[in-house]
Amino acid sequence: MTTRQSVMLLVVLVLSLPGLIHSFKPLFNSNSFTHREITRTAVLRKTAEVCRDIAASKGLDFNLIIDNNLSAGEVQRACSSMDTFTSFVSTIKFETAIASMYLSNAAVDAVFLLSAARHFDDETFQEGRDIITEGQNTPTCRSCVGENCTNNILPDVLNQGLLTSGYFSIISSSKPTGKCSHGGSADSTSRRDPVGGINKDTLNSSHGFRHNEAANLAIRATMELLEDIRLAAGDTNFTRLMGLSQSPVLCFVIDTTGSMSDDIDEAKRVSFEIIDRKRGTGEEPSGYILVPFNDPDFGPIVMTSNADIFKGKINSLTADGGGDAPEMALSGLQLALTAAPPFSEIFLFTDAPAKDAHLKNTIIALMESTKSQVTFMLTGFAAVRRRRRTSQGVAPRVMGRSAVQLYQDLAQASGGQAIQVTKSELSLATSVIVDSSASAVVTVFQASRNPGRPDSFNFTVDSSLQNITAYITGDSALTFSLTSSTGVSQTSSQSSGPLAFVTTAGNLRRLSLNTDNETGLWQLSVSSNNPYLVKVTGQSSVDFIYNLVEEHEGAHGDFSVKEGRPLSGGNTSFLVTVTGSDTVKVTEVTLFDSSGPTEVKGSLQSLGSNDFLVTFSGIPAGEFVLILKGEASSSTSRSTSSSFQRQASTQIKTSSISVTAQANNTNIEPGTTISIPFTVAATADGVITDSTTETFTVRVSNDRSYTSTSPSSVTTVAGSGGKANGTVTLTAPSSAASGSDVTLTIEGENAAATDINYVVLRFSVTAKVTDVNRPVCQVVNTSTCDSTSLLCASSQWEFIANFTDGINGTGIESVTISQGNGTLNMSTVVEAGGENITLVTYTASCCSPIVELTAVDSVGNVGTCVGQARVLTTPPPTTMTPATTTTPATTTTPATTTTPATTSAVQTTSTGGYTLNISTIVWLTVVFSVLWK
Repeated sequence: MTTRQSVMLLVVLVLSLPGLIHSFKPLFNSNSFTHREITRTAVLRKTAEVCRDIAASKGLDFNLIIDNNLSAGEVQRACSSMDTFTSFVSTIKFETAIASMYLSNAAVDAVFLLSAARHFDDETFQEGRDIITEGQNTPTCRSCVGENCTNNILPDVLNQGLLTSGYFSIISSSKPTGKCSHGGSADSTSRRDPVGGINKDTLNSSHGFRHNEAANLAIRATMELLEDIRLAAGDTNFTRLMGLSQSPVLCFVIDTTGSMSDDIDEAKRVSFEIIDRKRGTGEEPSGYILVPFNDPDFGPIVMTSNADIFKGKINSLTADGGGDAPEMALSGLQLALTAAPPFSEIFLFTDAPAKDAHLKNTIIALMESTKSQVTFMLTGFAAVRRRRRTSQGVAPRVMGRSAVQLYQDLAQASGGQAIQVTKSELSLATSVIVDSSASAVVTVFQASRNPGRPDSFNFTVDSSLQNITAYITGDSALTFSLTSSTGVSQTSSQSSGPLAFVTTAGNLRRLSLNTDNETGLWQLSVSSNNPYLVKVTGQSSVDFIYNLVEEHEGAHGDFSVKEGRPLSGGNTSFLVTVTGSDTVKVTEVTLFDSSGPTEVKGSLQSLGSNDFLVTFSGIPAGEFVLILKGEASSSTSRSTSSSFQRQASTQIKTSSISVTAQANNTNIEPGTTISIPFTVAATADGVITDSTTETFTVRVSNDRSYTSTSPSSVTTVAGSGGKANGTVTLTAPSSAASGSDVTLTIEGENAAATDINYVVLRFSVTAKVTDVNRPVCQVVNTSTCDSTSLLCASSQWEFIANFTDGINGTGIESVTISQGNGTLNMSTVVEAGGENITLVTYTASCCSPIVELTAVDSVGNVGTCVGQARVLTTPPPTTMTPATTTTPATTTTPATTTTPATTSAVQTTSTGGYTLNISTIVWLTVVFSVLWK
């Protein structure tokens, strides 16, 4: 991956990183803009603009009106209409990307509530006071009169265009004489002369009369930042980053030891089938991940969006070595879980036990954190009955019951399956991979019984569901019956009956349902005294995403994502977003014990835009899944609705242990070490206890095998607040690639080894960026086109420009055509002073008289250059050579703006330094890795 790719793909979450400043209240406030709405609006508008431009380049219609009232469903449907496959349009990835942005944004208030620099309070602007030119002692405000603060900023400040911000403190009323306050009931400085404040967070704020103006400015600024990302990444990568792809990532983790030749061949066959059948359609996988493992090695990981590269990599796998020893299966799986986007499905092929079973809790933590499913294709257990040699003449290995149980536990925790087949049956079982690779696959219902017992399971089929498939994994003695909503039944003795076509492979029964629009309540009854799992999936646009959140009271009344497991006996909140429909009515969200009868109903609060806050009181100890039920209007008639249900696949397990950690930064430079303080505590009914002394085992793991240190245990002391403190250090080697990432998991386990909780932290490996300036364009020559010519195709024009990145710049890495359909040629020369100049020559037909070029330097700064053929109204003498125009160096504004670029001086009220543009702030605060690389 090039530096440019690393940088441009780092920023799918960049708007929301904890380093970026913001105002506006995050989730609640009637009639006022929240930063959730600001972020959502900007992302929807910019994504719609990109799809509009893509449609125009293909000569397709794009009829969506782009304004502040867009929904994710409208944008997704408009963008998907350009694909050859549009039957099922899911917004699950799109909504996940948006939610990741605004929830990380909200985390700033939770983690850095009193950080003045992150809120632009106290005149501590980005990079501190070194960007402020002069005038820190200049008075800026006078007291408000009554509740009206419309005129509290001094006229001289407004007339001179000075830059200032409000002072804020919860405890102290101290502030410099004559300075503005932030304002609000929590701001003690606002009660000291000059009284009042200048914030515009809500319509009721001190300067609430400017709230809508400020919010719209924030939307435009966010769109400008998104435009930079778009220009650097390109339209196709931008839409992928925003989660517009309709199909999941194809992710394989494959054992490559000597007995696995048949399994590798089957992985090749099924992946090639998926790729070749779906290439060029809306169902083509959005990306490909391959992780081989052996013993003692695992990896390297292959990540690509190029199907041919993936085919080449998987085709090069060979089965070799390993013998009868267990393999590094969980280490390989750890790489895949930290690399794949959230809500992915990962398939692991092996016939051997896991040598690294000690990673079990880490793997479960990553499954819960990413909400990804893992399905295990196990071919080793059946060798006891029939030791058929592989195609390479190597006898398959035998997995004992405990080895199989490990894989079954992991599959159940993630919502996947542990499919046990012989080598010869594997090709029948891989149909589940084909099923999961389809677009908009949703989980309707899933439950397990361990220990097994006969039971009946109800699930709702709604009008949006198609291609419904039920899976039952259990032993060979298992029997079942399926009953439709109209009372028609089919038993396990019928492989092809009135309701389903049944395929059996090893312990898997796959039921492909023939619903014939038979909506309503169906029932699947299973008879077995041994453990089994039932899962029902289908294709539908209607689905949901969820995040465990916690509320923070105070000046900004915030919610942020809560890492780890909810505390048993306590109150727990989830932020739930229903995707794929603008007409859904949610009636119930419950936590359901998938292995028993326990069910806890949550209280619902609508947040708008199909977002809901769901609060559960006193969750008992146990393992649960989230089930959402509601009513959805028919696709043909809004007056006709039907009941629907969707289920989250990944288990939610409660814990009586609290584990928290907070890094000061979420990026790490190659060759440096960071420290991450953490706390572990025992809780009762969701509250930390301070009455006992307790020791917790601490385990720390990272997916890059970076060097780290941590205590092996920590102990709480009665009467000291109940928390035990520790510190983890993590060192990135100097060889670590800038633009990569590392995932750190910190686990705390009680002394009895019966309970565990964790935090998962992700760090971007980012070399220090010193180049913060955009590439500069200097137009050298623009030739003419004859306005009187009716045959523009027979005439050409030429545009020549120089792109430079300055003496201290990192150099121009690429120049691409953003607008225009001509031919681009480039060459690089070095001036006497050492500055690299990229000379670009663009030639096009006079039918296409406008060009916009985008230059990206090696750290992702973006510069653009616009040229237009000069129109010759009077034909020149035949002996005249084409005229040329030379203009001074300019850098144009992004394509979304309609006015020419201008540079205006901004005076401030502090002491000197330099001014940072949006691009600078972005690259200085890139601290997250990608949803998809």
